[in-house]
Amino acid sequence: MNLSNVITSGRIVDIMVVFVVLEVIVLIGYWHRTGRGVPTLPLLANVGAGGSLMLALGAVLKGFEPAIIALCLVSSLVFHVSDLAIRWKR
Repeated sequence: MNLSNVITSGRIVDIMVVFVVLEVIVLIGYWHRTGRGVPTLPLLANVGAGGSLMLALGAVLKGFEPAIIALCLVSSLVFHVSDLAIRWKR
């Protein structure tokens, strides 16, 4: 399978998701061990927004139904608003 097929088939998104999950595991572990870095809830809100957009891209590339794509996009919006609410200085 060449790079073009990896991209157009949506497999690239699957690969990216694996790396993001590994990143989250490492960052959460680091935060819990050291107390430094990004706390778990803000990290998950931020990664959830981007991850949902990646899943929407994968759904488009794989030819999923529009309702699934819309669900991914709405999920991204919910994560994004949650991320803003967490970061908002009162």
